[in-house]
Amino acid sequence: MSTEDPGGRSVARSGRPATTAAAAAASPRRRSWLEVRWRQFRNAPRPVARAVGANLVIASILGLLYLAYDVALARGAALPGGDLRTMFVAIDILVVLLLGSLVTWLIVPLPRGSGERATRTGWSAALGLFAAVPIAYLVLVVESQILAPLLS
Repeated sequence: MSTEDPGGRSVARSGRPATTAAAAAASPRRRSWLEVRWRQFRNAPRPVARAVGANLVIASILGLLYLAYDVALARGAALPGGDLRTMFVAIDILVVLLLGSLVTWLIVPLPRGSGERATRTGWSAALGLFAAVPIAYLVLVVESQILAPLLS
């Protein structure tokens, strides 16, 4: 049951305009899964972008060191200790996790609100840890599967 308001629109008893074909046509279109993910990627929250960036820098530096070590061993260099690539990978991952958490804790404060002092908690470090896990492995995969074969 609806009536007309002074503007000529159809109004339901609740006082809101009744749903019409024109109102349905004006509603925003539904985005695809890919469009939603692309928008989320472009508009990532600043703390997440900082955590990912910090971990990516640390993992890239350590990945380049591992790449140099890996290529040197592949080309027959006789290094002290022999082939310690497995230990190097384990240390690489551990250092990325620890330094990534520490750097993220330093650069990602909690929102201040109206206060003037930035506070940091374990949540900032946890954000860094959660960002460091996939990044450490992805950098090592790129190094071992793409870069090392190109340089060997």
